[in-house]
Parts: sequence; C-alpha cells; structure tokens
Amino acid sequence: MNQHSLQAPFIYELYTTVIKSDKLNGDFSEIELIRESLARNGQMLKIEELGAGSKNSNSISRTVKSIANGGLTSPKYSALLYRLIKHFHMRQVVELGTSLGVNTLYLAKYEATKVTTFEGSPEIADVAQSIFDQQQAHNIKIIRGNIDRTLSSFLDGSIHPDLVYMDANHKYEATMKYFNTVLHNKHDETIVVIDDIKWSKSMQKAWKEIIDHPEVTLSIDLNKCGIVFFKPDFTKQHYVLAF
Repeated sequence: MNQHSLQAPFIYELYTTVIKSDKLNGDFSEIELIRESLARNGQMLKIEELGAGSKNSNSISRTVKSIANGGLTSPKYSALLYRLIKHFHMRQVVELGTSLGVNTLYLAKYEATKVTTFEGSPEIADVAQSIFDQQQAHNIKIIRGNIDRTLSSFLDGSIHPDLVYMDANHKYEATMKYFNTVLHNKHDETIVVIDDIKWSKSMQKAWKEIIDHPEVTLSIDLNKCGIVFFKPDFTKQHYVLAF
C-alpha cells in the first residue's frame, strides 16, 4: 500500500509526515558516533540473558562490539521513534530493552520527554548508564532487573505512558505479559511499538493476538516493527505499509 491509497486522514498524515518523511528528524550525528565507538569496543561483558537471546550468539559472555553490531535498533527505526515522540509531543516514554542505550538516546532527544528504560542484564546496563552520564542525558532513568517484575512495579496503575517501545524478551509469553501490563496502564492516546514482530513464529503469534485485541483500534505493520493505537473514536483498522 502506498500513501495515495490511505483513506483515513489520520493515517495519511501519519504516513506522509512521520513514517515516510524525515522532516521531523533532529541531528543524530553525535548519537551515531557513539554507535560507531561501541562497534569497535572489545570489552567483554557477562550477559544475563532473560529473553530470546541473540540470533547471532548464545554465549553468556559477549563483547560490546558484537552487541553493537548485531543487537541495536537501526538508525532508521530509532529516528522513526523520535519522530513519533516529537509529532505527538510525548512526555512519558517507556523502553523495554535498553541494550547499550543508543536507541534510548534517540527517545530522549525530544527534551520534553522523560524516558524510563528497562534492562535485565547488569553489565549491559552499566555500559548504557555510563553513556547516559557522559551525554548528560538527565531525562533518562534506567531500571535494572527482570522486566517481568520491574515493569509492573514501575507502572503500578499510577503511570500512564504515552509511548511504549517493546524490544526486550522476544518470546510469546513475555511479549503478551508486557502488552497486557501496558494495557492496564495506557490512556486513549498511548502508542505501543513492538520490535521484531516477524522474529519467530511465537512473535508472529503475539503480534496477531495484539492487533486482534478489542482495545486496539489501529495497527500498522512496518515489516520489522508494528505500531498499535487505542483511540476509542477509531473504527478498527489494520495497515501494512512500506517503510
């Protein structure tokens, strides 16, 4: 489907202004220099793997550069998240899966935003925190530990995020648990972005259940990631869009 066949004004604007356009982009050159530096970093980290792991390595020890080269959100998708935040003037952002913190810096680039990011592996979280400190990214808070426990404790019915980016445990059970936790804490304008929706059959199953959920009124498949909305005034729609 291309932009000319999008009938709903909201979808048309979202596709042309945010998804396909780079007009809302900031200057990400400094963040990308950090990515390049991490891609050369041979420091060995002990990995506490709580999720589906890496498709490239199952080792409990990995170098920073192996994580940077194989496990970070790409600049293309990180920039999309930034544009979503800026377009909708989001204030409360949650990221599930900090990794080395490069994508987190994109999320936090919109200065009005407070980013809470969750990471289960302590040594990876240490690297990310050092980067946040170096960049004086004071609008980022990292929460360490098993997200199965820390997410529900953090939200606890009192925090209602504007954007949730799910890029942690790529298993059906965990994905659905995170989604249902968010569901109990969302508001009508909350947007959930789920990475790697075609990672595996279990992730495809989770994505299908999520877009079929009665509270999801709009869903967008961008091939690698999916976006869902809960706007109550929308008639349920699903789009598969080129990105």
